[in-house]
Amino acid sequence: MNCTRIALALAVTLGLCQAGSSAQEPQQTPPQTPQQTAPPEGQQPVFRAGINFVRVDVIVSDGKGQPITDLTEADFEVLEDGKAQKIEQFRLVRVDGNPRPGDPVPRQLRNRIDEELELGRDDVRVFVLFFDDYHVRLGNSLSVKAPLIQFVQTQLRPNDIVGIMYPLTPLDGISFTRNTASIISAIERFEGRKFDYRPRNQLEEQYARAPSEIVEQIRNQVVMTALRGLSTRLGGLREGRKAIIYVSEGLTVLLPPQMRNMDASRGRLGNPGGGIAPVSPMAGENNPREQTAAVFAEADLYSQLRDVFTTANRNNAAIYTLDPRGLTPFEYGIDEGVGPRQDASALRLTQDTLRSLAEETDGRAIVNQNDLGPGLAQIVRDSSFYYLMGYNSTQAPQDGKFHPIQVRVRRRGADVRARKGYWALTPDDVRKADIVTPETPKPIQQALASISTSVQAGKYVRTWLGTSKGEAGKTRVTLIWEPIPASAAGALRNQPQPGRVSVIAAGVNGDLVFRGRVPDAAIASTTPTATPGATAATTPQRLEFDAPPGALELRLSVEGVGAGGVLDSEIRTITIPDLTAPDAAISTPRVHRARTALDFRTISADAAAIPAIARDFSRSERLLIRFDVYGNATPTALLMNRNGQRMADIPVATVSVGGTHQIDMSLAAIASGEYLIEITVKGATGEVKELIPLRVGA
Repeated sequence: MNCTRIALALAVTLGLCQAGSSAQEPQQTPPQTPQQTAPPEGQQPVFRAGINFVRVDVIVSDGKGQPITDLTEADFEVLEDGKAQKIEQFRLVRVDGNPRPGDPVPRQLRNRIDEELELGRDDVRVFVLFFDDYHVRLGNSLSVKAPLIQFVQTQLRPNDIVGIMYPLTPLDGISFTRNTASIISAIERFEGRKFDYRPRNQLEEQYARAPSEIVEQIRNQVVMTALRGLSTRLGGLREGRKAIIYVSEGLTVLLPPQMRNMDASRGRLGNPGGGIAPVSPMAGENNPREQTAAVFAEADLYSQLRDVFTTANRNNAAIYTLDPRGLTPFEYGIDEGVGPRQDASALRLTQDTLRSLAEETDGRAIVNQNDLGPGLAQIVRDSSFYYLMGYNSTQAPQDGKFHPIQVRVRRRGADVRARKGYWALTPDDVRKADIVTPETPKPIQQALASISTSVQAGKYVRTWLGTSKGEAGKTRVTLIWEPIPASAAGALRNQPQPGRVSVIAAGVNGDLVFRGRVPDAAIASTTPTATPGATAATTPQRLEFDAPPGALELRLSVEGVGAGGVLDSEIRTITIPDLTAPDAAISTPRVHRARTALDFRTISADAAAIPAIARDFSRSERLLIRFDVYGNATPTALLMNRNGQRMADIPVATVSVGGTHQIDMSLAAIASGEYLIEITVKGATGEVKELIPLRVGA
């Protein structure tokens, strides 16, 4: 079987962060005439995005590295392909991360709405720590924690927002926060696993036994896809500069013979403890074939990196690469038995990938430095003072080639940093830009985003919240939780396991609505004297309470077994619907999965069956979807594709067990992919819809 095709196919499977990004620059919308008037003070400028419009961040500093902030538009000269361009939009961005006098205390990011509001402000600096655990050795991940924690404690200010991401973090799973303790906790949990091919989630299990070279190619592709997706998301949140701090030892270009194995799960060939015959340290040394393979592998990798450069530049995201190896002469350890020439070449190539990522995206490479503090401090300075400008290219290139940009400042002794250029569109790209594609409605995007549970977010449980009619005009709130399986969470055997979830619910005025926990019994001990079987929770748990309609704040705490304490916590703000109105209404649909005919009969007869939380199903399963309809109305349902387009009507039956209505749906005839089930109830004054997302596998 062709190994390259295996790598590409699996990379597509793993490319969950790519949606919405494109591979070309500049932006692909019809040209518009830019406004010449400056925006009001404190308001972010609206930058036009034309097919020939180019945006450039420019950082200007003096001989001591301090920013120069008194320049005007007339002090700058921008050249593209050596030809002067007219600057049409210009502004100095000055942000220090501190609230202005008289401003309220910076808002904590408790939900997605808070994130969108705060990240869109132009007095906020945004940093994302991208922990590339695929390309950091365990020992180096331990040593880099101290300087990163010091950076958080000394460089960040109250208004600053920090995101945390891993290569496999879905875009909707990126955790943004202002909470310093949360950021430090995330840094402390970082564990590198470079050359460790043990699968920690279901996706990695798909290629765990592939050749080690293929696994490295897949890991490279996953990381590059994640960087493109992260840049795209950040670009959609704000216009100003965003800093991605990419913690990595660089992408792997080519493994030496000593590290190769046809089955990555068996370790490296030179591993004395792996039961595999070691390879001579001189294997591959001065070998023309190995040198040729390295040249082609490097060219292929940089061809893929070009898409990362383009996407980051378009979305004004600067990538700062941070090499945790520090000042090091070697890439491989003495126990790995790699020859000196190959070792030196591998070290150079990995460092070059870090330098290229930084230089091509207007970031900086913190490489070959034992003291990481000055480099991290420079990241903050770059995000605090920069000139944001744009121009319409007089070249209007459509050749798909790289076009260099040069920015000059008419002041002696000034050091100028800006992006080096951009890759132009091709005629085919221009034709595609003219094709209007329908935008997927936001409710559908949010529903699909809820399918995946982040495999690197450090969570211990997954939850489902539903509402139905309660007593005395209130609404019944149901919380179901279950522990995330170790294979999905990337957890190790010695990590604490969840045993109970505590809930505090309060209204918008702070009045306590509910306080409880499930299970309510004491958490079982994990000491040797504990009762056999009394360990962490392994089955779904249910908790119910009644709440008045309106906004409700939920504080969830995950408690560990034994002396685990609080493992995780979360604050959510939800809206409790009013289900007592005379018009039509619907409860939250409850999805039950049946793998066998016996499962289906058991669920059908059990009105109190606990619904499934996960939304990943196989084609061999059968779904039973229950819900309650309130008011004089008849529900309808239809199956839609992931773009919200109608595919087929779904029958809805009236029942008396587990709800007023249900859908009995076999997945055998549905192809693998992501879908939505839309349930609609029409009343006298309008209609109510509920969306159920699901992913169908083989």
